[in-house]
Amino acid sequence: MDQDDFWATIERARALGGPLHEALETVLADMPAEAVVDYSQHYDEHGAALHRWDVWAAAYLIGGGCSDDSFMDFRAGVIAQGRECHRISLTGPDRLADLPLVLAGDGEDLFYEDFVYVPANAYRRLTGGDDLVAAQRTRYPQRLDEPDMGEDFDFDDPAEMRRRLPRLAALFLDDSPRT
Repeated sequence: MDQDDFWATIERARALGGPLHEALETVLADMPAEAVVDYSQHYDEHGAALHRWDVWAAAYLIGGGCSDDSFMDFRAGVIAQGRECHRISLTGPDRLADLPLVLAGDGEDLFYEDFVYVPANAYRRLTGGDDLVAAQRTRYPQRLDEPDMGEDFDFDDPAEMRRRLPRLAALFLDDSPRT
């Protein structure tokens, strides 16, 4: 499975309708176990690419706060939205303000915890309980590098958030003085 296959698998699942995580699990469970391992590796790589302070700040604004677990769910939601959403998040997370679901106030849909577990669930269905992480380490023995998260900054500083993510800040920061 290559990058194009990875994104096509998500779109194939989307076309089935219903909750995307359930549809994707079904699609993956119909593939060979090796393909699920490949999918999981690509998923991890795409999630690692999003592991940056500016993307986390976008999640913080959209979600009204964002813990490390919530940030994992946010990265899953970005991937679930597809290739274009992932590209936008990488090239300019402030442009997430253009997404219809963010503009409509449904940005919480970007926090998609159930999507995180899809590869492991599909692999378990295929193998009867084998460990996907162990299979992935065998097939991909090289470890993903720790991401360069970029410059850290204070998400609770409204002026800093407005400077770095002006469009998202305009949507989500309250302009009234805080006491």
